[in-house]
Amino acid sequence: MPTPKPGPRKGRSTLSVTKTQPRKATEVVSQTKHPRNEVLPFKQAMETLSKEIPSLQAVVISTMPRGSLQIAQPARVPEGLLRSYAREFHLEDRLTWQAILEDKAVNAAELGDQHPFLNGFVRGNGLAYAIAAPLRSPVIEGYDGAIHLYRTAEEGPFSNEDLRKLAAITDEINESVDKAREARKGGVEEPHLTLTPRPKARLYAFDRAGKQLLNQSEYEKMDQRLRDEMVEQAKARLNRLDGQLMTADRVQVPDSRGDLWTFRFVSYAKYPGIADDSLVLACMQPTCGEWAAVRPSDLQADAEIARLIPALKFMRQEFHRGPTLGEIAKQVHLSPFHFHRRFAELLGLTPKHYLLECQITEAKSQLVAARKELAQIAADCGFAHQSHFTSRFKQATGLTPTRWRRLARDRRA
Repeated sequence: MPTPKPGPRKGRSTLSVTKTQPRKATEVVSQTKHPRNEVLPFKQAMETLSKEIPSLQAVVISTMPRGSLQIAQPARVPEGLLRSYAREFHLEDRLTWQAILEDKAVNAAELGDQHPFLNGFVRGNGLAYAIAAPLRSPVIEGYDGAIHLYRTAEEGPFSNEDLRKLAAITDEINESVDKAREARKGGVEEPHLTLTPRPKARLYAFDRAGKQLLNQSEYEKMDQRLRDEMVEQAKARLNRLDGQLMTADRVQVPDSRGDLWTFRFVSYAKYPGIADDSLVLACMQPTCGEWAAVRPSDLQADAEIARLIPALKFMRQEFHRGPTLGEIAKQVHLSPFHFHRRFAELLGLTPKHYLLECQITEAKSQLVAARKELAQIAADCGFAHQSHFTSRFKQATGLTPTRWRRLARDRRA
């Protein structure tokens, strides 16, 4: 078992995730593999945490668009910890959800001594104590998460001072991640291509009564018809569980302008991480630009999902020519069948859906620019012909390209 690292030196007055010790020569070599704006600052954060709050293990956990939680960092997480979390305990992880819902650092002791997450996951992996603090979009924009610290019984419980330090450090992590994500964009802002403003939060949860439990302030800013439709969709899916433990559906929900928003509705017969009853997670699907901002290094803890991320970049670059599934799978050295199955399971959408999202996003950009005829836009975006473009565009947005362009122009007037 690793020896705990020493705590902070006396006299230290500030905490910083950017001030770290000089890198060793071996670390310099590894750093040169990634441009600075390619790596979110979690390595520095882990180093700071190990100095300021002694613990055996720190992990970053993120909500994901597929409708579940994911251990994302660091690169080396004990296999038993990673597997048990992915297999069952992500459903029991009230520690992460409590940190997100209360927007503060929390102690697993508050869950109760016999809570399944503390008693089953933490203690089941040879640990005894855990604390967590909320993180803002640690992997994908709009999908929040938390950072966990674990200690063994020999190391002793976390103190209130440890909670205070963790809260301060995560505040700095959030600022650093925001800056790094902006740097990845290279100063180029993604165009606003929705007729109704897109909320900052992408994840919402509904109980059996239709009450929405997450990101309430952002939810209330959303279009009223969109909210009403989300509630009805959630209720309908919970009523159709019919003894199943979990179901997932890709659903298009209209707003008051008739524009369609794509969600993944994941229904759970029981989701103890948030509530003791059934629950629906409504995952607003990321734009292709938001997916494009994700790097394999953002998901270092899970080699399988990290391996799939380069396929997103390839599809976004080549969508206009319609790459085959075989071509895409070859980019990540997988068979087409295995790639398609795991891509859909781990990311929550199919390669076909992502390619269409890239096509529609580019088409919207060109429609807003108003410099090309529809036939040219169709050709540029990889559609067979103009009528094919019109059909797929309406299927994806609920509106024809001409109608959508008119409403977009009116909104900007």
